Amino acid sequence: QILYHCLFALILKHCPLSVFPEYIVAFTGYFSAKARSLYISSALRSASGGALEWHIVPRENPASDFPSDFELVHIRQASPSSLLTLEDHPYIKRVTPQRKVFRSLKYIPSPEPAAPCNATRGTQKWQSWQSSRPFRRTSLSLGSGFWHATGRHSSRRLLRAIPRHVAQILQADVLWQMGHTGSGVKVAVFDTGLSEKHPHFKNVKERTNWTNEKTLDDGLGHGTFVAGVIASMRECQGFAPDSELHIFRVFTNNQVSYTSWFLDAFNYAILKKIDVLNLSIGGPDFMDHPFVDKVWELTANRVIMVSAIGNDGPLYGTLNNPADQMDVIGVGGIDFEDNIARFSSRGMTTWELPGGYGRVKPDIVTYGSGVRGSGMKEGCRSLSGTSVASPVVAGAVTLLASTVLNRELVNPASMKQALIASARRLPGVNMFEQGHGKLDLIRAYQILNSYRPQASLSPSYIDLTECPYMWPYCSQPIYYGGMPTIVNVTILNGMGVTGRIVDKPIWQPYLPQNGDHIDVAVSYSPVLWPWAGYLAVSISVAKKAASWEGIAQGHVMVTVASPAENDVGGELTSTVKLPIKVKIVPTPPRSKRVLWDQYHNLRYPPGYFPRDNLRMKNDPLDWNGDHIHTNFRDMYQHLRSMGYFVEVLGAPITCFDASQYGTLLMVDSEEEYFPEEITKLRRDVDNGLSLIVFSDWYNTSVMRKVKFYDENTRQWWMPDTGGANVPALNDLISVWGMAFSDGLYEGDFTLADHDMYYASGCSIARFPEDGIVIAKNLKDQGLEVLKQETAVVEGVPILGLYQTPSDGGGRIALYGDSNCIDDSHRQKDCFWLLDALLQYTSYSMTPPSLSHSHSRVAPPTGAERPLPQRLEGNHLYRYSKVLEAHLGDPKPRPLPACPHLSWRPRWLNHLNYSSQRSYNVSDFLAMKCEAGFYLFLSNISHYIYAFQQVCRRSQYISLLCVHGCQHFHHFLSVRSLYKGRTWCPSRRATDFSDTLKQ
Repeated sequence: QILYHCLFALILKHCPLSVFPEYIVAFTGYFSAKARSLYISSALRSASGGALEWHIVPRENPASDFPSDFELVHIRQASPSSLLTLEDHPYIKRVTPQRKVFRSLKYIPSPEPAAPCNATRGTQKWQSWQSSRPFRRTSLSLGSGFWHATGRHSSRRLLRAIPRHVAQILQADVLWQMGHTGSGVKVAVFDTGLSEKHPHFKNVKERTNWTNEKTLDDGLGHGTFVAGVIASMRECQGFAPDSELHIFRVFTNNQVSYTSWFLDAFNYAILKKIDVLNLSIGGPDFMDHPFVDKVWELTANRVIMVSAIGNDGPLYGTLNNPADQMDVIGVGGIDFEDNIARFSSRGMTTWELPGGYGRVKPDIVTYGSGVRGSGMKEGCRSLSGTSVASPVVAGAVTLLASTVLNRELVNPASMKQALIASARRLPGVNMFEQGHGKLDLIRAYQILNSYRPQASLSPSYIDLTECPYMWPYCSQPIYYGGMPTIVNVTILNGMGVTGRIVDKPIWQPYLPQNGDHIDVAVSYSPVLWPWAGYLAVSISVAKKAASWEGIAQGHVMVTVASPAENDVGGELTSTVKLPIKVKIVPTPPRSKRVLWDQYHNLRYPPGYFPRDNLRMKNDPLDWNGDHIHTNFRDMYQHLRSMGYFVEVLGAPITCFDASQYGTLLMVDSEEEYFPEEITKLRRDVDNGLSLIVFSDWYNTSVMRKVKFYDENTRQWWMPDTGGANVPALNDLISVWGMAFSDGLYEGDFTLADHDMYYASGCSIARFPEDGIVIAKNLKDQGLEVLKQETAVVEGVPILGLYQTPSDGGGRIALYGDSNCIDDSHRQKDCFWLLDALLQYTSYSMTPPSLSHSHSRVAPPTGAERPLPQRLEGNHLYRYSKVLEAHLGDPKPRPLPACPHLSWRPRWLNHLNYSSQRSYNVSDFLAMKCEAGFYLFLSNISHYIYAFQQVCRRSQYISLLCVHGCQHFHHFLSVRSLYKGRTWCPSRRATDFSDTLKQ
């Protein structure tokens, strides 16, 4: 399979396969091999009457002699009930299939083409894709196979390494001359191995092989390059030549790896007390719980993890995991002219959507384009990519750690604090591209060597007037009646692995600077673990400033407490200030205000939501957030340039005052609608609100055709919606006699003297007879998908305009394809069309180019074919905020309450953790369950805090203690793991006590 890229590239891609019938059984703690075997045997004895054939698969690697938190089990003819029986065991956390990952290296010696990177048209042919997770944004080869073959690919891959001598450029030689060369710091490279007698390395402490090949050498060269950037001592010199280099060979020469190899290797890294770990892999699946859990555990054990942010730029919303986690140093790439590399992924994080707002990532950027590193056997080579930028930072971190006399001060939070505080801001670049700026090694050294344990914030201030760095916040002033502006700030806690916010944050307005003109509310992490938490700041304009224009300022004060990491007891505290500065303008007229419906957009993960353009087969999942500041960024920028004010609705339609807005903009909606939402929208339109809907394809036959095998559930997945949820949209607009069809069309055409491209869109099936409908001749893409036949359909209705009949009623515009305003795979933009539709909906000005178009046809009546129905047996309810499972068809959940901003934190702090209060094991076990799982959730922060104090005072290894805290955190964030069942926390507390006693 040939992949085309905009740059010269060396690519490592992956494609996972389940290894039938092997399963990874994860435990709640670390147990001996004998104990693990007993637990599994006990659990399976009752399954299928004890008739199951199973055995534990031997794992011959350096970690096999030590306690482990998982086992690899071969179960012949495993049924879902037997797997559930395993998961029901009190010491077993989860059961997932073993996964096999193929990795391959390819050079792409092609210059940058004239067409965009994502170009998919022309004389190419359809070919089958093999993928169950998106791995990169590439063009695809077109051929007769189309969706004929289903396939697989994994959510994580080694990010391509795509040449200059980087350590001296960043002034590492200054620290070398001071005697600092990385000595005493253990750095791990998880990659393709390293040859034993490579001339560039003098302190390879240990080479371990986690594969099934009997070699430790690097047969590919990627691992050698990464190790050379960190620790080479000659030629292309690395940052820390005297560091202890620990080589973890986790890929075979055939580029194959397994999940269990990574888990064992991670556990071994904790056991060996690794200080710095470079991980040049990534993927979009931030809900891959086993992987995310293990990363938390690694950083909780003081392992500073450095990871590549991804090579999916320049599109926004393309951050890769684990680099997008708060406890990991996420690294983006720049060239040697300090320009952000085109390939470097951009923020924001999309974990928090739709109700919140993403965090700032990457954390930092550094050279990642044309960097020189060690060749596989000798000499140097040049590569590019964020997998190059990551070891640059990992090498710098290793060198910096060796300069600190008191190594206890060095932890994942303090190191990140030093890096971001010292980073140099790149001019003309926003924070979602550069994070805090370019790595400055010498300034980081100065900060780290005068460091005192403290808390800090990222970003350290909020200035809605500072452009372009504070984009998108600075791109639009705030006003009374607008949706609150949400800024998601990361709290870094350098005082300890766990902490809490004391009392509540305090908003202090600067009265001389009009601070009383804004209202500020916050929500925040009940527990900061590991090393970090969030502070979500919501900013609104006070009613007194409805007609006022000016600058308002103030600050939020936050105090963080963390248990002292010694035997003295007590707490360390740190108070940080978050300055806030905003620009306020009088409330704009209704006609200028556009509301973007974010609530009804769904994306991967967790479900299979396909791309809106079916030709994007190498990147088949919709994972960019569908937000005006991610893959609809260009559309947002265009609307702002046209004078519109665009706000985001992250709640149901029942939660906004429609009298304040001219147009509700609904694009690529995959979610269902509450009955109350449908009723309210009809009333709102009758009262003057206008509606613009950009739909996408929906065809159940095509949905069945594009299924793939999911490696986690071991099931064939079909999309639960198409590009959009057309049946749900039809329910919403049916009262006006409108509906979309299940036709699937594509093709070029001209509309109002503009060249247009319709990419996997649907048609209008029904429209009021007094409305305006535009039709075009398009190719039947559905026929091509299903039968590999080509046909042109004449007069496909694609655009409709309608003035509702009620007095003062609003207007409705429908268009069957959103790809022309979506940055993910837009080929020809239709921003002019959006302008024309807004002129119609906001100002009742019908564009003559449309009303008098030669393409105008009589509105369809819907009698030609039945309207599309929901896919029978779909699982949308699993991921929906609207639906819930029922014995029959899924039913709507109760309508949730609208968001209410207040100072009250989500979890109330009922207990008083004073400096005199200490906990021991008996105190911990005395915390009993009185009201089941929900009481446990409401008091979970206290359990975590108490458990941390138990661990601090115990002499047992910290690994078990940290794992206990991790398990509590898992309860807080992943209730779905237990499939809605209730659990008594005293039972879990007993589990942990048993672990401690062992």
